[in-house]
Amino acid sequence: MAEERPNLLGLSRDKMKALFSELGEKPFRAQQIMQWLHQRGELELNAMTDISKSLRGQLEQSVDIRLPKIVADYPSDDGSHKWVIEVASGSRVEMVFIPEGGRGTLCVSSQAGCSLDCSFCATGKQGFNSNLTVAEIVGQVWLARQQLGGFEQGAERKVSNVVMMGMGEPLLNFEAVMDAVNIMMDDWAYGLSKRKVTISTSGVVPAIRRMKEFTDASLAVSLHAPNDALRSSIMPINKRYPIGELLDAVTDYMAGLQDKRMPVIEYTLIKGINDHRQHARELAQVLASFPCKINLIPFNPFSLSDYQRPSDSVIGNFREILQRAGFTVTVRTTRADDIGAACGQLVGDVEDQTRRQQRHLKRAQQGGVNANSEKERRTEILASTANLATTADRF
Repeated sequence: MAEERPNLLGLSRDKMKALFSELGEKPFRAQQIMQWLHQRGELELNAMTDISKSLRGQLEQSVDIRLPKIVADYPSDDGSHKWVIEVASGSRVEMVFIPEGGRGTLCVSSQAGCSLDCSFCATGKQGFNSNLTVAEIVGQVWLARQQLGGFEQGAERKVSNVVMMGMGEPLLNFEAVMDAVNIMMDDWAYGLSKRKVTISTSGVVPAIRRMKEFTDASLAVSLHAPNDALRSSIMPINKRYPIGELLDAVTDYMAGLQDKRMPVIEYTLIKGINDHRQHARELAQVLASFPCKINLIPFNPFSLSDYQRPSDSVIGNFREILQRAGFTVTVRTTRADDIGAACGQLVGDVEDQTRRQQRHLKRAQQGGVNANSEKERRTEILASTANLATTADRF
């Protein structure tokens, strides 16, 4: 079986230099190729006119330039845009562009599906198929710029921010994500600021501790609960890496950065689950010695969940309690829900290796029995020691 040729779109500058060293070429060739690919959007080697004809011939024989393929395109009424792309595994993943004022944020996927099965996320309900390659991750930025006219000379660069908040857990695809974000931040590629490239994690503690050796990208933490009992019930990963260990790892990573950035704590508000005033008070206590910004995300419904969005007044009360405790708090505006691209709604089309899709569909078809057991489980959680104040306040 022939060895797969390297895809130039997925090579970081160091790996590109190593490639040209093997070809007996000077390291500056890496910068030239990166500019052609990522800044000018050129995919044809023969069009790279400052590369010698002989070197272009060598490259034609030894490398590939392959993009994931856009298979569907969904514009939203609010100006957002969702694209479905097909990757090498045959699965389809989604990326979303959200314009807001002078900023354009691209939400990028790192895996086809997700193995973590957080109860409030549509991606987790469909199971896991594969990790995306570096080229499939970076290729989403390339495709978005192409679709938005960003490679034209003098065109406004519409993608100003990239967030690894699409399908998948980025830190379970560690090496590919590290290379991808470094390409995004490379001045010879997309030149994005380290403050404007954000990796969002559900809390893979060992990977967070490794990050400082590979990148200085910004970090967001999907917390979604103020105590371990509640978090474990909606995010199974917490059983392995509880809140205390997670916050310690994030503190260590942030301390290693040269500037004074703060992590973002993401907290999805789910009606009757984690949205009570006492949850806000408890969250303020947990984060009291943890400098951060807090982003509240009203739950966005999807078909395989019976969760609901809290009322605006509940969201406002939750925010006010945190603000009074001294935190900078934003409430994420729901965008692109008309095209199923709001936070937590991305589903794509994944050939599930875990068979989780089948299990969730079966539960949904059984209906009432599972609904009752789910309510009993939530009641048990709310009655736990850590949530006694919540329970009392409810009654």
